[in-house]
Amino acid sequence: MRIGISFLWWLGLMTRKYKLPSAPNSPETFMFRQLTFTRSSACLRRTTLPTPRLALRRTLITKKYTAEHELVAFDDTNGLGTISITDHAQSSLGDVVFVELPTIGTAVRQGDQIGAVESVKAASDIYAPVSGKIEEINETLSSQPNLLNKSPEGKGWLCKIKLSDPSEIEKLMTEEEYKSSYEIV
Repeated sequence: MRIGISFLWWLGLMTRKYKLPSAPNSPETFMFRQLTFTRSSACLRRTTLPTPRLALRRTLITKKYTAEHELVAFDDTNGLGTISITDHAQSSLGDVVFVELPTIGTAVRQGDQIGAVESVKAASDIYAPVSGKIEEINETLSSQPNLLNKSPEGKGWLCKIKLSDPSEIEKLMTEEEYKSSYEIV
C-alpha cells in the first residue's frame, strides 16, 4: 500500500514538474510524458521534442473604398487586392439575384468595368478600384448570389487582383472618408 501511495505522490510531482506550456506554439522545448504500465510497476519515460520555430512575417491588410461603393482589401505580403462591394451598397441594392464576374487572367486598369450586380431593385456595374491582373474569382457567387447580401465584405468577395501599381491604394478613401461621403449630415 505504501508503494502505491508513494508512486502516486511521485507521479503528481512529475506531472507538475513537466507541465506543458499554455501557448501551443511556444518556441521552447517541452517534455511529453508517456506512462507505460507493466504487470509489476509503472515507469515514466520522458521524450524531448523540439517545437518548430515559426517564421514571423508582418502582414498588413489595408482596406480602402471608392465613391462607387467598392472595397479593396490589399494584402502587402502577396500584392493581392480582394475586391468586394460595401455593406452600404448591398443594402441599397436589395436582394441580389445575379452576379457577373470578370474572367481570370484579364488585365484591368483602375476604373474599368469588371462585372455587374443585379438585384430585385436595380442593376449596378462593378468597376476596378485598382489596376492589375485578375488572379481569382469567387465562383460561389454564380450559384449563391445572395452571399453579397449576407457577407458583402467577407464571403461575398468578387475577385482578387494582383496589383500592377500598389501606390493606387493610397489614392482611395479610408473608411471614415467613405462613410462621410454618403451619410447625411
